[in-house]
Amino acid sequence: MSVWIKRGNYNHEYHHKQSRYVVKEYSSSEAMEERYEHKTKARIQEVVRTKMADKYVREEPMIRGPKFQVRLRSHTVFENTPIKLFCTVEGFPMPIVKWYKDGLLLDMSSGRYLVETKGGIHSLEIPRCSTDDTAQYTAVAGNIHGQASSQASIIVKRFREEEETCPYAWLPFTAAMLPKVHYTKIHITFLEKFGPVFAVEGQSATLSATMSLNPNLANLQPEAQWYRDDTRLFDSKWVKIETGRGVTTLTLPNLYKDDEGLYTLRMVTKGGTAAHSAFVSVADGPPPVPGAPGAPMDMKIHDANRDYVIVSWKPPNTTTEGPILGYFVDKCEVGTENWTQCNDHPIKICKYPVSGLFEGHSYYFRVRAVNSHGISKPSRMSDPIAALDPTEFERLYAKKLGGKLSVVSYHDEVEAEGKPPGAPSGIYASETDRTYVVLSWKAPAYSSKVPMWYYMEKCMADSGAWHRVNTQVPIRSPRYAVFDLEEGKQYKFRVLSASIYGTSEPSEPTGPIQTQELKGVPSAPGQVIATRETDTSVLIQWAPPKEPNNLIGYYIDQCVKGSKNWISANHKAHKSTRFVVSGLTKGETYVFRVQAINELGLSEESQESAPLTVKAALNTPSAPYGIALLNCDGHSMVLNWKKPLHSGGAKIKDYYVDKRRSGTAVWREVHIPPLAERLYKVEGLTEGAVYQFQVHAANLAGLGPASEHSADFTCEAWTMPEPGPAYDLTFCEVRDNSLVVEWQKPIYSGSGPITGYHVEYAKQGSSDWTTANETAVSHRFVKVTGLEEDTSYVFRVRAVNAAGVGKASMASDPITSKAVAGSKEVSCVVDKKSGDIVLSFESCQMNEGSQFIWKKDYKEVTDFTKGVVIKTEGSHSKLIFKNPDKEDFGTFSVSVTNTEGVSSSYTISSDELAKMLALSYDIRHPIIPLKSELAYKILERGRMRFWLKTEEISSNVTYKFFANNKEMSGSDPNKMGHDVSTGIIEFIMDHFTADNEGTYTCQITDGGGKAQSSLVLIGDAFKAALAEAEFQRREYIRVKEGPHFSEFLSLHVGDDCSVTLVCKVANLKKESEFHWYREDTEIIPDVKPDLGSGVCKLPIKLFSLKTAGVYKATISDDRGKDMSQIDISGKVFDDAINKISRLAGASAKELVINCTATGIQLQCHMKYYTSEMNITWYHGETKLSHSDKFVIGGTPAMATMEVIEPGEKDQGLYSIVIIDPENSHKRTLDLSGEVYEKAFAEFQKLKAEAYAEKNRGKVVGGLPDVVTIMEKKTLSLTCKVNGDPKPQVSWLKNGTEVEPDDQYVVSLDQGKFASLTIKGVSMEDSGRYTMIVQNKFGGESVDIVVSVYRHGEKIPDAKPLLTPKTIIPPKLPIEIPQPKTQPAPSPAPPKAAPGRGVKSPTPTRRK
Repeated sequence: MSVWIKRGNYNHEYHHKQSRYVVKEYSSSEAMEERYEHKTKARIQEVVRTKMADKYVREEPMIRGPKFQVRLRSHTVFENTPIKLFCTVEGFPMPIVKWYKDGLLLDMSSGRYLVETKGGIHSLEIPRCSTDDTAQYTAVAGNIHGQASSQASIIVKRFREEEETCPYAWLPFTAAMLPKVHYTKIHITFLEKFGPVFAVEGQSATLSATMSLNPNLANLQPEAQWYRDDTRLFDSKWVKIETGRGVTTLTLPNLYKDDEGLYTLRMVTKGGTAAHSAFVSVADGPPPVPGAPGAPMDMKIHDANRDYVIVSWKPPNTTTEGPILGYFVDKCEVGTENWTQCNDHPIKICKYPVSGLFEGHSYYFRVRAVNSHGISKPSRMSDPIAALDPTEFERLYAKKLGGKLSVVSYHDEVEAEGKPPGAPSGIYASETDRTYVVLSWKAPAYSSKVPMWYYMEKCMADSGAWHRVNTQVPIRSPRYAVFDLEEGKQYKFRVLSASIYGTSEPSEPTGPIQTQELKGVPSAPGQVIATRETDTSVLIQWAPPKEPNNLIGYYIDQCVKGSKNWISANHKAHKSTRFVVSGLTKGETYVFRVQAINELGLSEESQESAPLTVKAALNTPSAPYGIALLNCDGHSMVLNWKKPLHSGGAKIKDYYVDKRRSGTAVWREVHIPPLAERLYKVEGLTEGAVYQFQVHAANLAGLGPASEHSADFTCEAWTMPEPGPAYDLTFCEVRDNSLVVEWQKPIYSGSGPITGYHVEYAKQGSSDWTTANETAVSHRFVKVTGLEEDTSYVFRVRAVNAAGVGKASMASDPITSKAVAGSKEVSCVVDKKSGDIVLSFESCQMNEGSQFIWKKDYKEVTDFTKGVVIKTEGSHSKLIFKNPDKEDFGTFSVSVTNTEGVSSSYTISSDELAKMLALSYDIRHPIIPLKSELAYKILERGRMRFWLKTEEISSNVTYKFFANNKEMSGSDPNKMGHDVSTGIIEFIMDHFTADNEGTYTCQITDGGGKAQSSLVLIGDAFKAALAEAEFQRREYIRVKEGPHFSEFLSLHVGDDCSVTLVCKVANLKKESEFHWYREDTEIIPDVKPDLGSGVCKLPIKLFSLKTAGVYKATISDDRGKDMSQIDISGKVFDDAINKISRLAGASAKELVINCTATGIQLQCHMKYYTSEMNITWYHGETKLSHSDKFVIGGTPAMATMEVIEPGEKDQGLYSIVIIDPENSHKRTLDLSGEVYEKAFAEFQKLKAEAYAEKNRGKVVGGLPDVVTIMEKKTLSLTCKVNGDPKPQVSWLKNGTEVEPDDQYVVSLDQGKFASLTIKGVSMEDSGRYTMIVQNKFGGESVDIVVSVYRHGEKIPDAKPLLTPKTIIPPKLPIEIPQPKTQPAPSPAPPKAAPGRGVKSPTPTRRK
């Protein structure tokens, strides 16, 4: 007994399950038992309804089994005829239909049967029936929710025989054949169709179609079925459908990208369907944050249980946004508006298990995408889903309480015997993913009052260690998802059932189940091919990726060629490898690319397609028609036909003519190769035979259909004296009351030449012909007037010769006397500038391939040798007579191809032509006024430009330039030219020299107009022009033809008194080289010149007279060389010193004292000092000069003055004055009293220390730091010593004084040469030896490391001591011996060089 639940209130896990209710009835009455059974079922169903209403909140019926909307119908057909069976099936997922014949599955490989599926419509076609096809045919539709079937019988009769009895008459009524039932076929014509829609998320869209029904029967109205990508749509929150009174409308009130797709309307009747489709594009709405991705889409729920669901979605396209970093999944409990985020960190895969749900609660879900810019809008929320046990209702049980009372309960609430449940069985994985597996199993037979639950255990496939899976809630359902598994690993699982009475044995474990391994995004799709479809759409096809990796679909991007502005063509993943891109601009050229997607994201882009211009796809032409016989000589016939009404979008290239004898069926081609013209002479015919002909037209797309065959033409020679029929009637200049008819001359002229033509016309459908011209015209065109507006006419033409009026041509196609909307007429003017006679026409229509055809007297203008020019720009065209003459009168017409007959004409009479010729002459022979006379201008490279400006000139202007009455040539290297738009005429002389002095003249001729102007360049005017030309020539060679200095060398003094040479260079290339020179000697600077910026600098260190001189910079490459130089001397040098003096004087510090061993030194610190600065020292008011007593000098950082051997008289006020051209800067110091005494005492101390340092004992040289020597050798350590008085020398070994003996010999020769000799050294002699040299002024000790090694050993690597020498200080106080003669009050210092202090034996110490 099936439990049916109202559609919309159940889930696919419970659909089509058989109830297993045990109903026990204790009453013996059969009637009471039936009533009880009925009530029990009703009660159970009521419980189920209540439970299901609590479990699910469904807003639309998305899950359902197959159902036949239109069932198969039986048919009776004749042998060798086709038959097609139709049925319409709905269900979700879309059911799969299989076909059976007499209960056996049809063999489709035989080719006898054709099966077609479009959406929910399925058909079986037998193209050529035979009696073997008489059978019962069954269509079986099935999906995961069940099956449904429909049957029909086909009876195949032999042609024209009695009807056979039906072998299926025994079938029940529901499957019986109804061969005699005739239904009314309803023809549906769409009057208004919906087109492509391009919208944005959040907007709404409406698709509407209006149709007419024939016949329109109230009780047989068609059913409107709407589909999106072959999925049937029904009324829901997201879709509203309204149908009635010949109109059906589908409204999408709140668009999401999920709504994108191909929408199809199918109007279903008993006799078939009428369908129309259009694409709806839904682009991403404005992002919450600029650069954020679009919203994900296609949110689906894959599995649901008491505490978890598994959700999946599809990623958005990221054409211009950054790559997707991950996704956030949100949930919201039904009945609230509180959305909460399920994952703390973005997940990169489009699938996520949401756990931690509350049992019995219903939820919505949605997803947001994340990139580096921000978070997208949320996707469309999912349908609500309840967190409940999917097998809960299988355990319902009806129990009799006694009499007629019963209760519905669960199996586990029934009394039991206290035994534990049995073991589960049949465990398998219904779904696997990277980190989880969904397991299902068969519950054990169990009947107990106490509840039963399950334990899940897992182990690695290669081990036997079973571990219990922790679950947040007890497992009550025989289906559970195990999470937190390792990617790409193999597991085994088993289940145990349990109750309060105990736990069962484990189930049989599963085989190894491997979790999916992350393979990455798909590889890029293959070659992309774009082909034309319509004038606004293109068909894109591509090869699938070689590595699909669980491919979901594709995104297609489009871009206008050359723009690189890629936009999405689809915003919802497309599954197939072909897609129609709509909404393109006609005539624009596009390129396309494709990306594949899976749950991990998007692949690399495919290669771009070849550029394609949007045009309508080519089709084969329609059939020619109107085959006419123009002549017959008894053995051949001349045929003509009318071109197809539709060319198929391309020019018709060929025609093919077939013939057959009248009454036969076989057509034979009569010519090879094909024809290009619509006139053909068929030869080789049999005289007296009757023939029929047909014609095919062909273009680039292929061969079109055949025309209707011609009338019967008898092959008999024409002998009548009158002319044959004219042919190829065409029309132009159609107006409301007139038109112009043109035609071609008859092929058969009769017994004499054709002298004229009559045009006849009649209203369409009438045989009352009217002659338009009573007098025959000799030309082959006639303007027919007096027509009724908006009336259709047919025309024919008769030729006339001396014998009379000939046969009428075939009647033309109907033509309506109505002017083309917006049509204009040809105008005729004389151009005021050129004097040309111009016929102008503007077309009111222009289509692709439209061309202007100009004719004179209705013969196309092809002779352009007499100055006739046709100019066309856009929708304007002109016929221009450059050299008009008196023969250029007549009727000039123009027609525009590929339009609705746009054409016009203008007739020029001989009188009007004479007036226009006179006006043209006046325009072409004017006096040419000048705006400016001949003048000159010196151009770069020293070229001379002679020019003048006219008021106006034409393109036919001619001119000559003369110099001293001799014509100048405009050939290279000179140039001569003019500009019609500005009226300027010029002559450019490439080389202007001293030989070019004289008078220059320009003579102009424009049509009949003339002008002349002269310029005199003699004397001073010529010299000035020549000088300027030579200067410009030099500058051009320097600047334009190679690297050069844009700014020459200059000297810059910085705020820190630094002196720098600066220049700028330009027109460089990679190979350009820059060099610095001083006095022709190259300078290699510390930092290479910065040619990238063009600024080159050379710092001049310690700027003084020593650094003065001529500096030069050069820049060169293979194009040339430029040089800049500067002489840093004289005024340039003085200006630099003056600026340095100003900056240094302003920075000067106060004077400080620094004592030396020779005297007392005064220092003034400043930014920079050089002796060339104007600096003066004073003692009181006395100006000091450099001498042995006063040493004046300094360093780059300070100026100094030292008083040598100072005395009492040297006390006083000292000052320094720094002078620049604008100011003077003075600093002073009082060197007297205590200041002087301290300084003098320091001087005496330094002087004594210097004397002692000079005369102390010293080791002058000769001693090594390290000595390595072989055992038993003799070692001699010898050095030279110095000191006054002569120093004493002693030796130590490892800190102990060496006592001289036979082995150790110590000597001091002449007080200068000291030595220590060790004879027969042994290993004990290794160590540190110290030599001490000392007198009363001090001395020093020197350490030597001696390393002794045995014979045969490796020479040791001895290292010296860190401090091999130590200074021994003098004995205090230091006594300086006095000279034998009476000394001066202060010893005279040694003579110092000018500008420098006296050199002292004691190093200078700075405070």
